[in-house]
Amino acid sequence: MSGARLFRIGLWVVVALFAGAAAALWLLRPADDGASVSRFGSPFQLVDQNGATVTEASLRGKPSAVFFGFTHCPDVCPTTLYELNAYQKAVRGKGGDFRIVLVTVDPERDTPEVLKSYVAPVAPDATALTGDPAAVASMLKGWGIYAAKVGEGPDYAMDHTATTLLLDAEGALAGTIAYGENPETAQAKLNKLTGV
Repeated sequence: MSGARLFRIGLWVVVALFAGAAAALWLLRPADDGASVSRFGSPFQLVDQNGATVTEASLRGKPSAVFFGFTHCPDVCPTTLYELNAYQKAVRGKGGDFRIVLVTVDPERDTPEVLKSYVAPVAPDATALTGDPAAVASMLKGWGIYAAKVGEGPDYAMDHTATTLLLDAEGALAGTIAYGENPETAQAKLNKLTGV
């Protein structure tokens, strides 16, 4: 048997071994259960304005615009809620949709009932979240949100992150909207998020 023929046979053996190894790796790979998706934030368990339990899994299935605020906020929070509602109407007019989620940074005052009366007149489809102060604080920390009490007594205010987080239907961070961002830019981001 010639050296060239032995070389070809050896080469085919190596190719067969590599093909077999690749097939074995493919067959033995872990099942894709969605865990490979890079979701944003830490797990949480809060309640909405109707008293229903909401977790991070509740923010999957369709895109979300998540912002953080409180009902005693004089300007940033009501403005953000109003603007998101207008953007949502425009997206729905094009056949798309996203959920609006307000997470309170002031759970001591923002009970489900208070949140319900706050969001209903401006954004009736919005979800407003609250809960035990420790649970809210844990969620804020896990999502990289700053919040701090300012002042004393019943009329204290809250200093907090004013950026809206845009999550895709899998719960992954797809972008942000800054407070005061150009409305056309913000609308374009939400159009892209929802595919309209």
